[in-house]
Amino acid sequence: MDAARVPTNPTALLDWRRRVASLYRRVRDNPDPVAGHEEWRVGRDLLLRTHEESPIPADERANYPGAPVAKYDPALCFDARFDRDVEPRSFTVDTGTDGTVRFQRVGVARLGDLGALDLWWLAQYGGGLFVPVKDALAGSRTYGGGRYILDTVKGADLGSRGDRLTIDLNFAYNPSCAYDPAWACPLAPPGNVLAAPVLAGELMP
Repeated sequence: MDAARVPTNPTALLDWRRRVASLYRRVRDNPDPVAGHEEWRVGRDLLLRTHEESPIPADERANYPGAPVAKYDPALCFDARFDRDVEPRSFTVDTGTDGTVRFQRVGVARLGDLGALDLWWLAQYGGGLFVPVKDALAGSRTYGGGRYILDTVKGADLGSRGDRLTIDLNFAYNPSCAYDPAWACPLAPPGNVLAAPVLAGELMP
């Protein structure tokens, strides 16, 4: 397995991850989902515009207008059961920056009429839950490779309670490669593709 590249500035990356984790903690603690969503939008834009680890190219950050984000839709927030009765699957991605990353399917979350999303575990030191999504608007209104809902190793964690997992499509966000092709990102595998349009979260940058 390829080793992950040591970041150019480890302290800057640590700061980015702390700020992301802090932002999602405030979202989880906010009893008003609309207000929490707005805090997330503003906080993420601030990171994208100002932080050294932003995927926005450095010479574009000062004039970055912010990511287009759809209005919060409560119907797209799911208290989904973490169904672990699934056949094991895995996929591997050569990210370049994080080396070769391996994911194992550990469950599925069913989102009513929208369908289901596979739940993936980062099968490396420390681990973490990863839930991407690609919807019917991919390539037109949403990023063609899909977006991320949860990536707990990076701090993007909307919470859980027992065997219930918060899957809120309003918090779908673009991977770094949507902003700069120099990044290589894990994209949504077949079990994370929804046939329906999901006009929620960050839209096409």
